[in-house]
Amino acid sequence: MLVAERNRLTQVLSKPIRKELTASIGSLERRLGQLDDELEQRIKKSDLWQRTRDLIQSVPGVGKLTSFMLIAELPELGQSDRRHLASLVGVAPFARDSDQLRGKRMIGGGRGAVRSALYMAALTASRYNPALRPFYQRLLARGASKKAALVAVIRKLLGILNAIVRDRTPWRPPCPVPK
Repeated sequence: MLVAERNRLTQVLSKPIRKELTASIGSLERRLGQLDDELEQRIKKSDLWQRTRDLIQSVPGVGKLTSFMLIAELPELGQSDRRHLASLVGVAPFARDSDQLRGKRMIGGGRGAVRSALYMAALTASRYNPALRPFYQRLLARGASKKAALVAVIRKLLGILNAIVRDRTPWRPPCPVPK
């Protein structure tokens, strides 16, 4: 709703309507802030959720909203293997071969809200995470499309997050490879 109201504000010329839209945007922003604070308080009440959040946010590219989404919508994190989690989230490549179509793999299904949150985290991680950035660039250099490479980054990020939560160890940057 907030994005829709902001978009609507850019199109409106009438001052009274702009004033109403600005008030509506302010109200939505305040409510969103209240919800964030409420989520934060609920996480702080649980030692397990707080430790899990801290572990998840230790990974470069993963922020507060992604950690909220993973805690709320993916309780299997840290308890399943990475392939099962990729399937649950909807980023596992599935063959849909027929007589005419072969070789191209598709993703889909799963928990869309989690997939969207991980997509944004992977987008950031593909630029700033010292482990995922070279992985993403390697895939692009091999000829993968940007979207396919980003989905591969999501799968890898999900595997990293799963291992971190399972082992209860925070993110450690990869060791530099000697040349």
